Amino acid sequence: MRKSSLGRSGFGLSALLVIWALLAPSAAYAAEPIRIGMTMALTGGVAPIGKQVLAGLQIWRDDVNAKGGLLGRPVQFVFYDDQSNPANVPALYTKLIDVDKVDLLIGPYATNMVAPAIPILMQSRKTTIGILANAANSKFHYDQYFSMLPTGPEPKKSFAEGFFQLAAAQKPRPKTVAIVAADAEFAQNAADGARQSIKEIGGFQTVMDQKYPPSTTDFAPIMHAVAALNPDIVYVAAYPPDSVGIVRAANEIGLTPKMFGGTFIGLLVTPIKVQLGPLMNGIVNNEVFLPAPAFTFPGTLEVLAKYRAIAQREHLDPFGWAFPPLAYAAGQVLGEAVEGAKTLDQVKLAAYMHTHSFSTVVGDIRFGKDGEWTKSRVVFTQFQHVTANSIDQFKDTTHEAIVWPDQYKSANMIYPYAEAKKP
Repeated sequence: MRKSSLGRSGFGLSALLVIWALLAPSAAYAAEPIRIGMTMALTGGVAPIGKQVLAGLQIWRDDVNAKGGLLGRPVQFVFYDDQSNPANVPALYTKLIDVDKVDLLIGPYATNMVAPAIPILMQSRKTTIGILANAANSKFHYDQYFSMLPTGPEPKKSFAEGFFQLAAAQKPRPKTVAIVAADAEFAQNAADGARQSIKEIGGFQTVMDQKYPPSTTDFAPIMHAVAALNPDIVYVAAYPPDSVGIVRAANEIGLTPKMFGGTFIGLLVTPIKVQLGPLMNGIVNNEVFLPAPAFTFPGTLEVLAKYRAIAQREHLDPFGWAFPPLAYAAGQVLGEAVEGAKTLDQVKLAAYMHTHSFSTVVGDIRFGKDGEWTKSRVVFTQFQHVTANSIDQFKDTTHEAIVWPDQYKSANMIYPYAEAKKP
């Protein structure tokens, strides 16, 4: 071991302290970076959301590095575009683990991409926080997976329960149900939640349970088939491109069930809301984070302000309520675990995450079975009195009212759908 010769060099202790003071601000960055790997949907069907998620994570990275990094080391991202294609995910996560040899993992975004990543993580005993993935771990029960989605201990049901609770409360009560969902992991998990809610609440009859290929672009035939059965309720689970196609087709054929909605992920994206405008009136939709006082926590507004500067420059969703805060919170959880456990050992990090709560910009989080949140915070909203294709109508909950549950409620649901469709 090489010995220091400072004592013989003529430098006194005071000189040494001066040198250290000058070097200290950059000392953390002399260390090797902590490299965090992920894939992200930067092209393809869910890219409008994937880009927001990446922006939220990058804001967290920059904030952490401005404070000296984690364990005194700067944070660096290594990421690949999975192209919104689940088939690309296993090879990319294998590359991150075996070739890039990243220190930590996070993501990916979306159920369809998270589900194929989990078996790869299991093989190497790696830990991750899946972002906005519904029930992705319900088949694997992997103890090093954690979910950044406030769906609680019954994630599938949370995407439908409020919808059918609202239906059951109406007078006269609607009875017949048509379920329309993409034949993909996310949509089928949501549809499973609808089936479970229908059974548990009781009093409903399913008259249609239709899958469609994710590549579908013409939804008129499906909507005509729904209309032919004249169901009281139409529950849909769809990603962004499908959301646009289904809403437009439903309006074009004059579909008027008593309730229409479900889990239209596209209707969480501001540019899509602006594009569809009044066509959304009456739709009851699942939401997980939105511009309401009950969803504003310490740091939320500051993160959104930083995101909006990025959004303007990179032409992303201008508001970013639904996705960047949850992405930032995923980074916070990982960072708090690293600092709290004082290690990068992924088994130890998972153990820490299972036994601690985390304060984040989306509120306090504690993880339970399958890495899901211990308490659901899903709400259902209804588009009401949207009169134009104007972005100003979606700055708050005036035209996207929270109608369930009562603790977050901002307005009553307008029923039936035909009445709610009026501007």
